[in-house]
Amino acid sequence: MAGPDATSPARVRRLALFALVAAAVVALDQLSKAAARAALVPGEPVTLIPGVMDLSLVYNTGAAFSLGEGGGPVFVLLAAAILVAGAVVAWRRADVPLPLVLTVAAVAGGGAGNAIDRVALGAVTDFFKTTFVDFAVFNVADIFVTCGVVLAVVLYWRWDLARERA
Repeated sequence: MAGPDATSPARVRRLALFALVAAAVVALDQLSKAAARAALVPGEPVTLIPGVMDLSLVYNTGAAFSLGEGGGPVFVLLAAAILVAGAVVAWRRADVPLPLVLTVAAVAGGGAGNAIDRVALGAVTDFFKTTFVDFAVFNVADIFVTCGVVLAVVLYWRWDLARERA
């Protein structure tokens, strides 16, 4: 189902909100990574919350949580594809609920934040390290991607059920 015509304020507003959320996620991610690179030394963790979380600077050439080691170019292309697809949905599909569009924007922003690192540094800057459980070191973008994907699945499922009942 196509959305409103090209001059529709609703269409412009949806795309602007998508861009704003994605840009805010990228900014938050990049600022946090710059702060981590400035304040932390690889191999020298700093306790953030005793027994829960350390700040530990690592450079990751894989995907989220160090998966897919060495697949940098593929991950950059995937992030670009998600960003473009999300923007197209925001622009063209007025029937897609705004919360779902904004959740996809958060995922796209997280992917873009990590893609910026891959292109600029050749690796993604990670710095959150859980100490209560053995888990990969991660960053703000990873949080938005992971939580955003889970929320997007739930929102899509609810939207799909509502469409079936209508």
